[in-house]
This record gives sequence, structure tokens and C-alpha cells, in this order.
Amino acid sequence: MTSASKDPGLSQPEARPNQANTGTVQGEGDYKAAQTYGESVRSFVQSGKVDEAAKAAKPSTPQQQQELLEAEREGSSHSKGEDPASPHAPSRTLTDKP
Repeated sequence: MTSASKDPGLSQPEARPNQANTGTVQGEGDYKAAQTYGESVRSFVQSGKVDEAAKAAKPSTPQQQQELLEAEREGSSHSKGEDPASPHAPSRTLTDKP
């Protein structure tokens, strides 16, 4: 018998139930949060208020527009670029396959 098997603090961790079946936190989120978010998005789109919200989100002054453009440039400056494997990468064409 090894010293690890004598010390209960060093025993193997207990098996956990399959997290996918319990709906608990897994990875960076959980199933309930994803479901709630998806339902909220569908509800908003079906409400017909998307165009109204898009118009309300537009910059109201040229200064605000300039500030948003500068913030976008700043954020983009930290980017490592597009993932070439992404089907949404601008360099991909319709004939390219992942």
C-alpha cells in the first residue's frame, strides 16, 4: 500500500454525474442560461422591434460616431486577426470548405 492510498486526502476524486444531464455549469456557461438567452433573442426578433432598436442605437452626433469608430479601431488593434478556419473569415470564398 502506498502512502497516497493510506491518506484519505489524497484519494481519487469521486466520479461526477454527467454534467450535460444535470444542467449544471459546464465550460463557460450553463444550459439554463443558454436556453434563456436563446428564448429572449427569438422573442425579440419575433417582436418586430429589431429595426427600431437598430435605429435607436445609431450614433446621434458626428462626435459620437467618431468616438465609436475610434473605439472599434482600438479594439481591432488587439486582434490576432481572423481565424482562417472560420467559415465567416472574409478571406474565404463560397468554394472553400473547412
